[in-house]
Amino acid sequence: MAQEVSDYTPADVWQWDRESGGRFANINRPVSGALVEKDLPKGKHPLQLYSLATPNGVKVTIMLEELLALGHAGAEYDAWIIDIIEGEQFTSGFVEANPNSKIPAMMDHSSNPVTRVFESGSILLYLAEKFGAFIPADSTAKTECMNWLMWQMGSAPYLGGGFGHFYAYAPMRIEYAIDRFSMEVKRQLDVLDQHLAQNTYMAGEEYSIADMAIWAWYGVLAQGKLYEAGKFLSVEDYKNVQRWTAMIAARPAVERGRKVNRVWGEEHEQLRERHDAEDFEALVMA
Repeated sequence: MAQEVSDYTPADVWQWDRESGGRFANINRPVSGALVEKDLPKGKHPLQLYSLATPNGVKVTIMLEELLALGHAGAEYDAWIIDIIEGEQFTSGFVEANPNSKIPAMMDHSSNPVTRVFESGSILLYLAEKFGAFIPADSTAKTECMNWLMWQMGSAPYLGGGFGHFYAYAPMRIEYAIDRFSMEVKRQLDVLDQHLAQNTYMAGEEYSIADMAIWAWYGVLAQGKLYEAGKFLSVEDYKNVQRWTAMIAARPAVERGRKVNRVWGEEHEQLRERHDAEDFEALVMA
């Protein structure tokens, strides 16, 4: 690996005096809180989701669609888009739902007072426990499920904020940064591949929220659809990940869930907002 020479020396005290550049520079700032007063919209269902079809958002819409496919009518939901490029995550309504100003966030109006749930892993666990689905009942298997859910929550920042940022979105390509995070992402893929060589799903033989969380990031990466980095990372080499990825991708609820709050890609895969199951029919006819 070539060594790059830089004349950059960190200041004694860091100051935010300009945007860092790159595609998502305007969503990052060193302070929190609302920048504009605006309430969140509310639909007719108890579950109100405020999201975008990034991997973290897709985790939750897959879970909701899987619950509905199982016959849990209480999982009907309204999915409102939060345009992070336009700064909608900094409105007062969204900050009330998630003080961290990151999608997704969910409000459950079936409780009194209303329950707010933020962080994608927390939403998955909340829904799994609320409906008694997609989380193993056996304590050992449940712990394994939680192990892998927490693994995903801790690992994805290296894939997204690390590799994805420097490979796809940074204003300049820095060899050291791309090498560093490529190495870590390939290590993570190898962790998954070795585990899936011995297990059908992440928690064993049972499909669970761990699979939904990990597939939204690493499954899509294995398909070559994340950061257009499939060839660069040789994702086809991870045969067990590929087997698992294809199996989950073929689930109808997964196909539906990945379309919700999507505003890019093929037009027939974009469902900007979702308020009823019939909303998907318009995509089929388009």
